[in-house]
Amino acid sequence: MIASALDDLRVLDISQGIAGPLCAKLLGDFGADVIKVEPAGGECGRSMPPFFMDDAHPEKSLFFLLTNLNKRGITLNLETPQGADIFKELARRADVVVETFPPGYLASLGLDHASLERENPGLVMTSITPFGQTGPYRDYKGEEIVAYAMSGIMSISGTTDREPLKHGGVQAQYEAGLNGALITLFTLLLRDVTGAGQHVDVSIQEVVASTMVINQPFYSWTGGVQGRRQPAGTMFGNVMPCKDGYIVSQAGGGASWDALAEFYGREELKDERFADVNQRVINGQALDELLIEAAKDRTMAEMFKTASEQYRMLFGIVQTPADLARCAQLEAREFYQEVEHPVIGKIKVPFRLWNMTETPAQYRRPAPLLGQHNAEVYAQVLGYTEEDVTRLREAGVI
Repeated sequence: MIASALDDLRVLDISQGIAGPLCAKLLGDFGADVIKVEPAGGECGRSMPPFFMDDAHPEKSLFFLLTNLNKRGITLNLETPQGADIFKELARRADVVVETFPPGYLASLGLDHASLERENPGLVMTSITPFGQTGPYRDYKGEEIVAYAMSGIMSISGTTDREPLKHGGVQAQYEAGLNGALITLFTLLLRDVTGAGQHVDVSIQEVVASTMVINQPFYSWTGGVQGRRQPAGTMFGNVMPCKDGYIVSQAGGGASWDALAEFYGREELKDERFADVNQRVINGQALDELLIEAAKDRTMAEMFKTASEQYRMLFGIVQTPADLARCAQLEAREFYQEVEHPVIGKIKVPFRLWNMTETPAQYRRPAPLLGQHNAEVYAQVLGYTEEDVTRLREAGVI
């Protein structure tokens, strides 16, 4: 097995929050030397809850822990002239810079891609921002709910009797981080051919909007608008309750409608008003009531196993964090990684997003403590002495 896929790359991660750090973390998972560059007070991700044991400590943010695995960490004040010069030195020795600052900020410091590529023509800079580097919204602030609203995905979320809903979690940030890592690798591959780096511009709005695979083409082709589902009569195919949680049951997957009726133990499901797909829409409320009654005394685990193995149905269970932690499928695929952090201790986190036969992701180190690798990085990469590092610290540069 080859040691690592990206062990010849050096990445400077000056991003903050979730999307940028995740992008850089993924490169580190496959062997890149990722150097996390933070201001002396730490990046904003260190103050993001939830915190381990609910202790609002800058080394205990679980978001920061997850998105900064496999990185070395240094501190550097980019807003000082000496700090900017040091970053330029680092950038001359780097392949990638990942950043999430507002458009124009790095240019004001002389640290934008146009400035840095003069001395390192092969440098790839990946910028991840709410609306991208151009356009009338480029300077607007963004947040998770803003991304969902502005991308259009909220327009189809929820039911027609209520306001549009936002999905739980911070999926827009994750999607932007994944897309950032993908396009960074594509750009590096192109650099191997041309020798030239590029400035990669990732808009979180566009990332989420691009997931609307049918919504926008449907409007473009026909003028049709995909709406939210009706509050009643549409439970089949969506989430419905059972004895100990919630399930999702759908037609198809190779199972006949008669098999579905047998699974639920209700002969009346074979009636024309339910067996015919068009009639199911008309009689949706009656179908909801029938299925809820049939499932109320059955558990998620039993229904999932029976539906999947015996009837080959399209069937899912709504897994909670506790369910996911003991999910046999995720365990078999080694999805989780145990991390030993110097402050938090041992904790399991999601880690392996892809499996590769020769160069899989490898856990090498936990998220860095603030400034943990100052002496190491400044000495190894720039040749600074211990006295140099001390002077920089005393001057407020690192």
